[in-house]
Amino acid sequence: MSGERGVLYEMFDERFRTGRCMNGDAALEVLHTGCRWAEGPLYVPAWRQVVWSDIPNDRMLRWDEETGAVGVFRRSAGHTNGNTLDGQGRLVTCEQGNRRVTRTEHDGTVSVLADRWQGKRLNSPNDATVRSDGTLWFSDPDFGITSDYEGHRAVSEIGANHVYRVDPATGEVHLAADCFGAPNGLVLSPDERRLFVSDTKDNVIRVFDVREDGELSDGRVFARGGAKPGGARAAARFDNIRFDDEGRLWVAAMGDGVHCYDPDGTLIGRLVVPEAVSNIAWGGAKRNRLFITAETSLYSVVMGVTGTHPTGSRRTD
Repeated sequence: MSGERGVLYEMFDERFRTGRCMNGDAALEVLHTGCRWAEGPLYVPAWRQVVWSDIPNDRMLRWDEETGAVGVFRRSAGHTNGNTLDGQGRLVTCEQGNRRVTRTEHDGTVSVLADRWQGKRLNSPNDATVRSDGTLWFSDPDFGITSDYEGHRAVSEIGANHVYRVDPATGEVHLAADCFGAPNGLVLSPDERRLFVSDTKDNVIRVFDVREDGELSDGRVFARGGAKPGGARAAARFDNIRFDDEGRLWVAAMGDGVHCYDPDGTLIGRLVVPEAVSNIAWGGAKRNRLFITAETSLYSVVMGVTGTHPTGSRRTD
């Protein structure tokens, strides 16, 4: 909101500057405000629009890149949270209230991709990512069933919060990882060989190796929230995560803005945002525009770095 570049960017490591992370707009642009709790932004290139979720108001909104107009994309939307695209450009949505993951077909019909595991209803799917072969991973914390604010209060049938995988050939839902307090954002590395998952309750980002069959292994911690370089405390609480095309991980860090991590796990800088940041997404014609949902608003900033596609870069073995 301020026009001063130093207010928007905070550098912790010289790589934040030399990597062009501070090159770009000097201030955030407010695209829309008036949500109750904004989440799940996604830039859809075919539409040249950003769709995002206003969870407590049970609606999805859309912002038009050509006109700047904002309208309702879907109302009574199932208290949707995260959104992504599959390899065919179809919208994949996590519906907290309906406790399922869906796909919007090109003709507008909605298909259910996952709503149960071992016969038990899912908790409240939160975020999803899709591999180039169609394999889908999604997180399933209990945020949507703990109260009626972001879904419908209910008792978990599973009794735990996991990450799941949907087989593209059979549609079967498999347990992918079960080491979480509250799994939230997740994203594949650009080469699709690792899966990164944020855990909001434990306030860490975990990374797993991904086998060809979709199984995960060798889970370890990539980053921890709660502290900045130099020992200062941070108001970070990790939500969703996205890569740029040089392997840096950008993290929606709630009250601490947007964090940027070098591929080696070092926190090198952040973007300062006036509201608690829930989600981020790359978009625009060059994929160098970062869209940010934070509490009541949708923001954007055109940057000197370029983000990857939501389904990741295609592998070149």
